[in-house]
Amino acid sequence: MSAVLALKVLVMFLLVGIGYALFRAGKITMEGNRVIGNILIYLSLPAVIIKSLLIEHTAEHTAALVEGTAVSLLLLVLAAVVARIVCGKDAIGNFAATFSNPSFFGIPLVIATVGAQSVFYNVGFIALMNIGQWTYGVSLITHEKGEPAPTAKEVLHSLASAPFMIAALIGIVLYATQAPLPSVIATCLDDVAALNTPLAMFTIGVYLAKTDLKQMFTRSQNYRVALCRIVLAPLASLALLTLMPISSYEMRMALLIASACPVGSNVAVYAQLHDADYSYAVETVVISVLLSILTVPAIAGLANAIWL
Repeated sequence: MSAVLALKVLVMFLLVGIGYALFRAGKITMEGNRVIGNILIYLSLPAVIIKSLLIEHTAEHTAALVEGTAVSLLLLVLAAVVARIVCGKDAIGNFAATFSNPSFFGIPLVIATVGAQSVFYNVGFIALMNIGQWTYGVSLITHEKGEPAPTAKEVLHSLASAPFMIAALIGIVLYATQAPLPSVIATCLDDVAALNTPLAMFTIGVYLAKTDLKQMFTRSQNYRVALCRIVLAPLASLALLTLMPISSYEMRMALLIASACPVGSNVAVYAQLHDADYSYAVETVVISVLLSILTVPAIAGLANAIWL
């Protein structure tokens, strides 16, 4: 796992560096970066969700999907509670500490640890996380800015029209019906989903170019968020996964890795889209990624010592 983690961090920061250089060279503007953020939210990430559900429909897969999704919901609620306790009324801190990066950062680690077939256990986690960011995460940011809280009707309407919810429903229908996609559609879906990682990292690089690096490494809130996201929340998740009667070791480990990943880059995307403090959001991503080089293998090693 250590070698895979080191490689993913290297690729991540290489892509961040490209975004940083493009902004510094004047080849991309903040408005252009906002457009990239919209492409991520409305196109690329939904493609990732749909693609993850294009697998063979079997009773075993269905049972695993239901179980994994139910456990994922509990893990995300647990992370939100831990974040609220640690970060208090800090909206960006709560968002960052609650939601990890289980797709780009987590999936390669799951493959390296328990095999490619175990990625399926993370489908529900990824879908629920994106829905949670779209609803709970956005509500944190807008509430801090003094905007009125949305009504229940507005929340339901927002959720029903959320690109991640629509993508999840499309994916479930395709999984249930096993309807074959035309090759041109399947190829397009693959290509659009592949944009997720580079575009997300490019946006982080642009945000970083407008960030005070000295402030990033000296701001105490960044380390508080990192402590919550990559230490406290994963330990709480480990305890919950140990106590629950989960059907397989592979599912336990896949979900634990998703829970132990650093801050997801979407916190910066949503912060910019809603005119919040995206510099602070970027800082939480960078600091947590750097520290996760040590914490993710440690959490996985502790789990193996308990479960095996």
